[in-house]
Amino acid sequence: MSNQNDPFTDAQREGLYRAIFERRDVRSQFLPDAIPDEVLARILRAAHHAPSVGFMQPWDFIVIDSLAVRGQVLASFNEENTKASENYTGERQQTYRTLKLQGILESPINLCITCDRSRGGPHVLGRNSIMEMDLFSTCLSVQNLWLAARAEGIGVGWVSILDQGILSDILQLPDHVYPLAYLCLGYVSEFLEQPELQAKGWRSRLPLEELVHGNGWGQPLEHQRLASYLAGK
Repeated sequence: MSNQNDPFTDAQREGLYRAIFERRDVRSQFLPDAIPDEVLARILRAAHHAPSVGFMQPWDFIVIDSLAVRGQVLASFNEENTKASENYTGERQQTYRTLKLQGILESPINLCITCDRSRGGPHVLGRNSIMEMDLFSTCLSVQNLWLAARAEGIGVGWVSILDQGILSDILQLPDHVYPLAYLCLGYVSEFLEQPELQAKGWRSRLPLEELVHGNGWGQPLEHQRLASYLAGK
């Protein structure tokens, strides 16, 4: 067991970056194999150790293995997905309709990470100016879970095409609890070389060097060496 203040070894550092770069939003590659309880517990513990403003820890985790509950969620997805397809026309719409955007029934476990917007009381340290900090903190919990899952060889897919009000009713959430992330978890046949939407031509990754500004929006970096590294030179 390493000391908390020990530097990361090269192997440990490489493992972290590998999890970041090889993480994928999984929809189509789920296997039916069950996730062992001890593995799921490790992943949930990682999610629970995310940073949160005022240490409010606004998250809860609803583990969903019921096919009946998942069937209701899938029905909501199908309805919302049909609506979403109407945002596009022509070839773009046809491409959209070929995309598989959920693995609700194929994955062995679904997980809803919620945000209790009342946790910590009316005055949470650090939340006075930006009331959404509880939501942002919960997003960090999602990211922790996603990276831990990848390190365990488990795929995660975020199903965002859902009516949150209907989802709240399905999961019987109190009014002050928001269903922030509905996730599909499971072992996979493979992790794709690149994000599925990129592989299918929907969008490409933006060049990092075009997204980093210096001292103000649209201003060039004064550190040319950093700019060169960002461009991969």
